[in-house]
Amino acid sequence: MELIKNTSELFERYQQYKIKNPKVRIRDAAKELGVTEVDFVNCNESNIQLNSDFEAILNEFKSLKEILAITRNDYAVHERKGTYSKASINKHIGLIVNPDIDLRLFMTNWKYVYAVSENNRNSIQFFDKYGVAIHKVYLTENSNVIAYQKFLDKYVNRYKEEVSVLPFEEEAKVETPDKEIDVMGFQAAWQDLKDTHAFFPMLKKFKLSRLQALRLAPKGYSLQIPNKKVESLMNLVSSLKLDIMVFVGNSNCLQIHTGPIEKIIRTGPWLNVLDPIFNLHLKDEAIDQVWIVKKPTDMGLVHSVEAFDKVGNLIIQFFGKRKPNIPESEDWRLVIQSLENVV
Repeated sequence: MELIKNTSELFERYQQYKIKNPKVRIRDAAKELGVTEVDFVNCNESNIQLNSDFEAILNEFKSLKEILAITRNDYAVHERKGTYSKASINKHIGLIVNPDIDLRLFMTNWKYVYAVSENNRNSIQFFDKYGVAIHKVYLTENSNVIAYQKFLDKYVNRYKEEVSVLPFEEEAKVETPDKEIDVMGFQAAWQDLKDTHAFFPMLKKFKLSRLQALRLAPKGYSLQIPNKKVESLMNLVSSLKLDIMVFVGNSNCLQIHTGPIEKIIRTGPWLNVLDPIFNLHLKDEAIDQVWIVKKPTDMGLVHSVEAFDKVGNLIIQFFGKRKPNIPESEDWRLVIQSLENVV
């Protein structure tokens, strides 16, 4: 592949590429041209590099009123309209929790943030040290544009930092051999769980990958089901008008929708939810395994449906809508029971 030498050359190449591929996503265009997403953003002089004071910027978003928050991985895009509340950040872990915008932030690798103007749309976009987009916040017709301009004036980086990204090499997932795992201890710990948030620390303690844990789970606590069941799940939840939770994330950010999913449409390889406040785009042909997972809590079992790609990355999770100190809904458990019929 020919090396692109400077930002002006890259900008020209990107414009030519978009003319030939008008529907291409920036993530896919970057891979095709051998650069990163932040390279594309940086080469456009109409975009503004902001200070990397991520906590302050996240807490400023509430002034913008309604926005569209977008978090994605290679095979799922999660888009949710709403308003931000206060970001609670402890070292490199952040939480934004409200009924609209619900995020878990893992901020060790966050590096750049830009105000991006493209196709008459304004957004704030975060990137990691590899130049990959972490999270994007778009203005909507209901956003406070005056507050947005003040936001830009406040956070513009007047000493623009040169973009320098690290080469990304995905580490091979090497599992600890089963014979070296304390399987009995692990299964006992699973059955003794009191909170779903203790699940990941348990995996670390016993040195298990997530898929390995599902395979070695106590009897009755995990079940692999056909990949096509994800579409069945979404259609059933839609027909029942059931409130659920949809989790999509990457290594830096996890975004959650709580509520119904209603209008489901397939477009080629993408299975889409196209609702007024929530959109989901799921490339379900990339799903390699789907599991039903059952975790004990103080309020009884919590059931999830989890889909993985061929290298073991988690693409998407579905839970029933839950509130603190209230058991999981019986309607969601009936949905899970229907999926357990693996015909």
